[in-house]
Amino acid sequence: MKAVVFADTRSVEVRDVPDAVIEEPDDVVVRITSSAICGTDLHMYDGRTGATPGLVLGHEPLGVVQQVGPSVETVRTGDRVVIPTHVYCGVCVNCARGLSAACLRVRPGSFGAAYGYAGMGPYRGAQAELLRVPFADANCVKVPGEPGDELEDDLVLLADAFVTGWHATELAQVSAGATVAVFGAGAIGLLAAYSALLKGAAEVYVVDRVTERLDKAGEIGAVPVDLRRGDPVEQIRELRRAVGPEPGEEAMRGVQVGIDAVGFQARDRLEPDVENPTQVIGDLARLINPAGHLGIAGVFAEKDLHPAPQGHADGRLTVPWATLFSKGVSVRFGRTHDRRYTVLLRDLVLSGRARPSVVVTHHGRLEDAPELFAAFDRRADGVVKAVLRP
Repeated sequence: MKAVVFADTRSVEVRDVPDAVIEEPDDVVVRITSSAICGTDLHMYDGRTGATPGLVLGHEPLGVVQQVGPSVETVRTGDRVVIPTHVYCGVCVNCARGLSAACLRVRPGSFGAAYGYAGMGPYRGAQAELLRVPFADANCVKVPGEPGDELEDDLVLLADAFVTGWHATELAQVSAGATVAVFGAGAIGLLAAYSALLKGAAEVYVVDRVTERLDKAGEIGAVPVDLRRGDPVEQIRELRRAVGPEPGEEAMRGVQVGIDAVGFQARDRLEPDVENPTQVIGDLARLINPAGHLGIAGVFAEKDLHPAPQGHADGRLTVPWATLFSKGVSVRFGRTHDRRYTVLLRDLVLSGRARPSVVVTHHGRLEDAPELFAAFDRRADGVVKAVLRP
């Protein structure tokens, strides 16, 4: 089968690799119809996280079950399924509590695993023609329809991007009437903003410096905030001044909720060609109101082969804890426990209440992956979210 593999820093190739096959009785093999490219793939593409050449990439698959292991009970050949990013067994003590990203059985000696992800287990990625899915009864989420139908792009985003965007709003405790600032208008940031609006947020600001991403933010109903025009904290405070708060509440001129959808590859605001992994957290610490909430969905890697000047190879950072403590800001972060949300969000899509595909800008075949990765990495050619269709 053909697959997209990591070749070297900033180089992916489409190669012939051994077909995915049934290895355990509870496996299925899925023929992939769509597989999205994620910003997390760029962490490996950029040579930051120690990906091994030959690693099959991708963790956002949608497809049709082609083969079924003898122990599988709820999935049948021909079922259309979306496969959540994080592999989980469904029965260990963490899975039983809904903590699927911390499964204790999928990576012996540690916890949690994902497809096509350096350091996250032996599972080959989904930017391929076929994918082996272990613990299939737990990991296959059945969806209706036919490959290539009008919901294809919406459903593939249930594997990761929409789910992670929703997870960001859960981390940040977004509720109806909240004022929200999302830093980073990649697919995750945009879908976090979209999720906040679905939950009834009163105002959602989205901060970025890429024109096409800011345009998307406006398209989904958020307020774009362009970093190129100055300090985003002051821009948002000025926007907030026009709609509130009341006299005597000046300390509440920030936002109730902040979401970091950038992570360790954040750019310095004054020197955008230089990485500054503390920039976004620092700005959000200034912006979030007293007793507010900070949700961090952007990845912070434990292993960084080429850390930024203010970063470290083991991921340590200096964070403005005193500001956050003084304000009483709650801080939550971590990988997405996908299976808490996949069925809920699937049903929002099927009912017509949610159309996360609004963030998809490009499509291609597997053979187009090298060009799409390169453009996505440069934030060029308007690539916000690309979907491969093998």
